[in-house]
Amino acid sequence: MFHVKLDRPARRATLVVHVAAAAGWLGLTLGLLALAVAAITTDSAATTEAAVRSMKIFSDWLVLPLALLTLASGLVLSLGTHWGLARHRWVYVKFWLTLATTVASLFALRPGVSDAAATVASGAPLGDPTGLIAGPIVSLSAYVFMAAVSVLKPWGLTKRGRKQREASRERRSASGKEVDSEGARQPA
Repeated sequence: MFHVKLDRPARRATLVVHVAAAAGWLGLTLGLLALAVAAITTDSAATTEAAVRSMKIFSDWLVLPLALLTLASGLVLSLGTHWGLARHRWVYVKFWLTLATTVASLFALRPGVSDAAATVASGAPLGDPTGLIAGPIVSLSAYVFMAAVSVLKPWGLTKRGRKQREASRERRSASGKEVDSEGARQPA
């Protein structure tokens, strides 16, 4: 498998980009949630329209770029560091959740917000607010979960990761450098 290790400056720069993009995506989602709550709970048609129009601007201009930047920088980090994309379960889970929330943002959140904006712009009442608030709630839950997983790094190695670790131990053992159960090298 093609694998290029990032040097320390590149890894750190990519990590900063990843954390900033993910934090931006999280903050944007909190803003979308606040606007959705404002649109749903107010009795003012003007407030509802302003909140939904603001949601449309955010979802049209910010959600997808932040989602793609988070996805791309996470992919670069996973492939360019010892964590790997499919070695550790927490990285694997984060990748698939990020991909799923990116796709959901593109095909569910953005169209839902656009429909709500068209509805209130026509002067009609908002209607069923479930679609307007469900996206930000689900996204926020996923992002908080992924942040926790990033900090806690649970679940250990994947099957592929265990095979790679075993192959690495066998190579080191064959070269005369013994490896203990923790993976630390013992003097030959």
